[in-house]
Amino acid sequence: MEYIKIGNKQIKTHTVHTLVVGSGAAGFNAALSLYDEGVCDVAVVCEGINTGTSRNTGSDKQTYYKLGMSGEPDSPRDMARDIFDGGCVDGDIAYAEAANSVRCFMRLADLGVKFPTNSFGEYVGYKTDHDKRSRATSAGPLTSKMMTECLQDAVEKLHIPIFDNLFAIKVLKDGEKAIGLIALDKKNNCEPVVFGFENLILATGGPAGMYADSVYPECHHGSAGLAFEAGALGKNLTEWQYGIASTHPRWNVSGTYMQVLPRIVSVDENGIEREFVSDYFKDMGKALSMIFRKGYEWPFDCSKAKDGSSIIDLLVWYEKSVLGRKIYLDYRQNPSGVENLDYSMLDGEAYDYLDKAEACFGKPIDRLKYMNMPAYELYLSRGVDLEREMLEIALCAQHNNGGISVDKWWQTCVEGLFVVGEAAGTHGVKRPGGSALNAGQVGSLRAAQYIAAHCKSKKISAEGISKFALPVLEKLEEERKIIVSDKSNADFLRAKFAKAMSEVAGAIRNKKKIERLASEVTLYKDNFVGNVTVSSESELYKAYLLRDMLVSQSVYLGAMFDYMAEGGASRGSAIYLENVSDFVSLLEFKDADEALLSKVQEIKYNGNTQEYSWRDVRPLPDGGGVFETVWRNYREKKIFE
Repeated sequence: MEYIKIGNKQIKTHTVHTLVVGSGAAGFNAALSLYDEGVCDVAVVCEGINTGTSRNTGSDKQTYYKLGMSGEPDSPRDMARDIFDGGCVDGDIAYAEAANSVRCFMRLADLGVKFPTNSFGEYVGYKTDHDKRSRATSAGPLTSKMMTECLQDAVEKLHIPIFDNLFAIKVLKDGEKAIGLIALDKKNNCEPVVFGFENLILATGGPAGMYADSVYPECHHGSAGLAFEAGALGKNLTEWQYGIASTHPRWNVSGTYMQVLPRIVSVDENGIEREFVSDYFKDMGKALSMIFRKGYEWPFDCSKAKDGSSIIDLLVWYEKSVLGRKIYLDYRQNPSGVENLDYSMLDGEAYDYLDKAEACFGKPIDRLKYMNMPAYELYLSRGVDLEREMLEIALCAQHNNGGISVDKWWQTCVEGLFVVGEAAGTHGVKRPGGSALNAGQVGSLRAAQYIAAHCKSKKISAEGISKFALPVLEKLEEERKIIVSDKSNADFLRAKFAKAMSEVAGAIRNKKKIERLASEVTLYKDNFVGNVTVSSESELYKAYLLRDMLVSQSVYLGAMFDYMAEGGASRGSAIYLENVSDFVSLLEFKDADEALLSKVQEIKYNGNTQEYSWRDVRPLPDGGGVFETVWRNYREKKIFE
């Protein structure tokens, strides 16, 4: 460790060959893979080692999507084709995710993640959403948490340095090359810390703080703005995944939570309840069958909105966002009118499932505890007893299918900058459930392999990084004097803009409202210093957290507006409408032209302006090859070109 002097301050400075930012499953796998590939001069920086989405989220049985390893035959090309067919997906990335699936999955199993096998040792699977085969598996409600903990343990055993409580705010560049990072030390009055490096791997997750109605853990914010300001391109930013989730705590209510047929009620300001789903369907058998199907068709999908299970999502959204009512799942009793539930009224799929599970009895809570006790216990561990109280829900942002544009080695257009995990825009309009966990492991492995093959020996010096850091550090000191005040509005503004984002740019989007919000976001972003304040130096990071969110919202809103300007319409998890006058009007949306599924939208942020471009998806490769030729290219490292 060395120092850069700014006035009376000595700024800590570290140099490392490759710096990883993020302490989730993708970040720790990046550090571990670098070490395995021979790049041992590695360090990890994180805002909070116990924060992040992969450590703090899950579902009834959180899914990991992999190549099929039992029963029906499967191949990397088959899996790549199914990922590619989600729309707006680059074929080389899809193929890499499929080809490296088994390797990454088995590593996790070897590290101690308890994926179940049968008595022969096969990793059996089940079908997940947008999955043509039974590729999905699970280690339980907390699969990604187990992954993160096992990977962290492996990193710590190698004594790879972990710098905790540092909030990254600026990537330093030499021309078009990323060479350094400035972070604020949250445990030391937000004093800056400087890192110099040859390569930077961002594993900071999706821009989780952008939405108020969100299933992302409150401790996870994301830092897409950091990458945009560094010059990285955004890709497919219009494409998100939304779904019904509880709000306290934030958690997906997928799978068993819906398959046990809970009562769904809305409550007005006077405490009057209404079971709105049965009001809409009239036919209770169909209503209950749709609720059941939400379990395995959990993400909101506009193709299933008019006559499929996603009508449940729209009903929930309308009751909350238009009528202003609170929405709950009630497991304490069966829906009204079917207190003594006749399971034969369900459609064949729902009835067969519950019958085979021996769960055609009792109340929803009885069925939940019988079919999936860990799902009940999960809420109990978070202070919610589903046997005694209702669970508040909303239609929430759950995953960004877009993100930062990367190539098949997960490198951005900025030399030396790699982005992995949810922060990388490797998905398109639709994706198989659980594929994000696979993509995070594959992408972090691929980035490490490329770095090891191309840039193993260089390392910037402290003196070399200081001349690039000094002007930024001096500016930060000036901003600190203005931002730290006797009052604080950073938290208020962050909540305000997150709420506005959910209202106009979530699953239901309106062009005029998006344009107005984009203007307001830009106004605050461009006049950040002087308009945003915090009450102490220790809270300075909150101001820059807000700024990162505003940069991200500006770029994402711009992407949505440009998509509509190009003729884009409703697809995936988003409906575009001019207005919503009543519930029926929600179903009058226009479907997007399928031709756009073969196009990728990319966005470059230039501070005051944004550039939009459209290109064809990169095609799906053939894969394979003659063994001797592949072997020679592998030995000569031509595969890394």
